[in-house]
Amino acid sequence: MSLRQRLLSQSTVIFGARVFGAGVIFLAQAAIARFWGAEILGEYLLIIATVNIVAVFLPLGFHTVGTYFAAEYRSRGQGGLLRGFMRRTYSHLLVGALVLLVVGYPIAESFGEPGKVLTAHWIPACLMALATGAVYCNTALLVGLRRPFAGYFADTVFRPMLVALCFGISGLALGVAAKLDEMIWLLAIGFVLIAAGQFAWLLRAVRDVPASAAAAPADRKRWWRFAMPWVVISLATDFYFDIDLLVLSNLLDRESLAVFGVCTRVFSLVAFGVSAVYAVTLPEMFERSAASDREGFMRQIGEANLVASGISVGLFAVVAAIAPLLLMLFGPEFEVGVAPLAVLCLTLCVRSVFGPAAMVLSIHDRPYATLPAVVLGMTVLVTANILLVPAHGLMGAAIAALIAQTIWSAAMWVTARRFAGIDVSIGPRLRELLARRVPKDV
Repeated sequence: MSLRQRLLSQSTVIFGARVFGAGVIFLAQAAIARFWGAEILGEYLLIIATVNIVAVFLPLGFHTVGTYFAAEYRSRGQGGLLRGFMRRTYSHLLVGALVLLVVGYPIAESFGEPGKVLTAHWIPACLMALATGAVYCNTALLVGLRRPFAGYFADTVFRPMLVALCFGISGLALGVAAKLDEMIWLLAIGFVLIAAGQFAWLLRAVRDVPASAAAAPADRKRWWRFAMPWVVISLATDFYFDIDLLVLSNLLDRESLAVFGVCTRVFSLVAFGVSAVYAVTLPEMFERSAASDREGFMRQIGEANLVASGISVGLFAVVAAIAPLLLMLFGPEFEVGVAPLAVLCLTLCVRSVFGPAAMVLSIHDRPYATLPAVVLGMTVLVTANILLVPAHGLMGAAIAALIAQTIWSAAMWVTARRFAGIDVSIGPRLRELLARRVPKDV
């Protein structure tokens, strides 16, 4: 099987699992609202959202570079460094969870009504945050060790199935408050079991990497040097539209803000299909880089960009076709989001065309070089929103996001050309393919 076919097949399976999991979660949440009431659903979503956000910070950013270092150490056979990185990552996670359990309670109480909801389920919420943080770390490391299915399936398949199962079991309790309390405890236990099972699988994968010298102080400094900028990059990418919604909250009315929020959630699901392509190909990029195989390295980037671009165009067409029906499920007032959602999906094509600049810069030991482009992108986003949204509403917000993503991606591409001397865009690969098709003069 060719590289392009394997990337397409693996990323398609991962994306399909994500869609399946999202559908299960959607149905479970709809069932909670229907049988237990909207207020209970609100409390449940508040707890889950808080757990997810807290879990991002517990490893102190090491999960954001776990794939990077796991792929590097695996390709070089440096098992000692890999184990040292893992010990540091999970020590951060455990210490952070302990601090959260002891110190977080009085802090949470000061947040008013949301704090009351969270403190009412404090111990299971802390367990869920610990387990979720562990899944983040496990997933990053497993993807770097070329185990993408074991990495992604814990979060995209098993956790959604657990939510549905826990809802069914909790329905036997008397009273909606008791049902929610039982469901949160069952989820906490289930999350821990899933994280433990995934961690056991990770340990099996780590044994395949030959042991070598233990981590030195220079290695630990390098971990921090990569983790700190990637925390910023991760926040600006994974939480890009959360930041956008905060900006738009002062520019749009509540109904329009809700419509745009639904559009961004659909976009985030679709964007995962493109991100999976680059996650799958990262370990092989490291192998080429470690072997000083520049031609093979460029081929890896080119193939990944081709597959990602093809998926982007396909997903854009699918979303454009089903968006009216999809948004209609939320109510007739959401139909105005069809065109803005299509515009948002164009940003996937932009990302794929310009290529994985941040990833390549990190491979070439230039992680901080990406920060100016990140700052530029966020500045353009805020400015474009202020200029476009008052006059054009939802479409203005979508166009602002597209402009910001285009300038951000272009700036990252220029940065990679400057510091790494590599054109990470789809251009080189397209020129190579076109050159093969054009007959040479005899």
